[in-house]
This record gives sequence, C-alpha cells and structure tokens, in this order.
Amino acid sequence: MPAVEFGVALQGNKTPAEYVRLAQVIDEYAFDVVSVYNDLMFQPALGALLWMAPYLHGARRIGPAALNPYLVHPVEIAGQVALLDMATGGRAYLGLARGAWLDSLGVAQTRPITTLREAVLLVKHLLAGNVEPFHGQVFCFRGEGKLQYAWGTASARRAGGIANEIKIGGSTNPAMATRLRAAMDAGRRAAGRRAHTVGICLGAVTVVDEDRQTARDLARQEVARYLPVVARLDPSSDPEWLARLQTRERIADLSDEILDRFAFAGTPADIVHQVQQLFEAGATRVEFGTPLGRNPVAAVRLLGERVLPAFCG
Repeated sequence: MPAVEFGVALQGNKTPAEYVRLAQVIDEYAFDVVSVYNDLMFQPALGALLWMAPYLHGARRIGPAALNPYLVHPVEIAGQVALLDMATGGRAYLGLARGAWLDSLGVAQTRPITTLREAVLLVKHLLAGNVEPFHGQVFCFRGEGKLQYAWGTASARRAGGIANEIKIGGSTNPAMATRLRAAMDAGRRAAGRRAHTVGICLGAVTVVDEDRQTARDLARQEVARYLPVVARLDPSSDPEWLARLQTRERIADLSDEILDRFAFAGTPADIVHQVQQLFEAGATRVEFGTPLGRNPVAAVRLLGERVLPAFCG
C-alpha cells in the first residue's frame, strides 16, 4: 500500500485546558495532521490551534478545517494562517470550504467555484509576499500598503501548494473516494500537474469504543448535525431517503449501511476495516473527527494503539 496519513480533528467546543490535554495525548501517537473544525456557531478554530500548538511536536501539519471566504475575506484568512505558521514552526496548513448553514445568517453562497478558486489564488498571492494588485471577479486587493504578515520559510516554500489535498468532509464512503479521484485526475492532467501531487482525504464523525453498540448509538446522534448537509452530496443517496431526511427523519432509524457511509463508528477493529476500504479506494489520508468517543482522551488512545498500528507498522 502507498504511504498513507492519519489526522484527528476536534470540535470548537472545549476549554483551553481540554485542548491542551488532548494535544498532549495526540502527540503520543503517529498522527500526521491535527485539525480543528471551524463550524458555524462554534469557537473559531484559530484559538484552539494556538492553545494546542506548543504541545504538538509530531504532527506534520496543523490547521483549520475549514475556513470559508464568504464569512472571512482571503486577506484575513492569509493573516490567520501566517500567525498559525509562526506558532507551529512552519507547519500550518489551510483548509478552505464553501461553508454550511450560512443561509441561517442570510449569507448567499453565490458562484462557489469561482469564489473558492479566487480565495486560494489571493491567499497564495499574499503569502508569497506579493503586494501587487489582485483583480478577480469576486475578490480584489489593491496592493496598497505593506502587509504585516510574518510567514515562515517552510510554509513559504509550500505557498504554491495550498491545494495539495482535497478533503471530502462528512463521508466514509469508499465510492466517494473513487469518484473524486477520477474527476481530480482529469483536472490534474488538464493543469499539467504530475501524478500523486494531490491527495484525497475523507473525514467524518468518529466514535470508537470497546462497546460496539454504544459507539454506533452515539455516532447516530453525532452525525445528525451534518447529515442533512453531506448526504445530498453523495450520489449513492436514495432520493426518497433524502426527502425524508429533510423532514427530520429520526436519526435513530438510520440503517447500519447508511451510518457506515457517513461516520467511523464501532470498535477499533470496525474502524480498521472502514479505513482499509477507503485506502483501497484511493484515499491518501483519513481524518477522525469529533467527538472521537464517549471520552475523547480514551478514544485517541484507542485510535493510536489499536487502529494506526494496523497501517503504520
């Protein structure tokens, strides 16, 4: 199997002491990436990442999953990432997404592809130290004044590779990895990029526990927030089921087959099986997301001691 990576993601609902403790435990294991969600109505990811950064020595990349350019202008996004880069010694990464639930704020998500593309380009433009004007269809930067970004040399070398990975959030469906790999490879070839230069990550609600039923019951509850958003993005979702979901179908009635498409849930052995399927389908990284388990610290230990060794030797 080609080299693969593992990430762990935390929700923005913890105290500073809880973030520090989790960072210390995460650092005991071979997690390559540590993320904090930036979901609407939760704490901003940046604060949690800054609290955790001094205790994360082994992670290769640390960053938000994800910021969105409808609520935060790319100039501000670039500044946040530059700050995080200083705190992590050049290991900051940036997750960008169109965002969800913004309709509750009356924010229209118009022209999502152009908006995301220009956000990436403008962030790269700024982090490269370029003070020339940027004129896009959605975003502009007049180039007036000197930017006060202190951007680490390691991340400056990576500035041209901000989009080196595509993440399918809220999915554990191997078919999604296969489908995205085919589409992404077509785009990569059209852009003249070499093979294996863009990774695919699948990340979702994770509940791991020695008690399988307990884990799956909790996962059904936790996936409820995300399912109405992510289920319609999965082509394998049945239209009739999607219609029922929008009318608040009882999450407790979710079948095991559906749960396995949208969450990592079960014993460590169950999680190993799910992860294996994703890697075989073309994923290069998986990200274990909130809440991790009944006790997040214990869950991190189960993942680190019973799941990662199955793939990392």
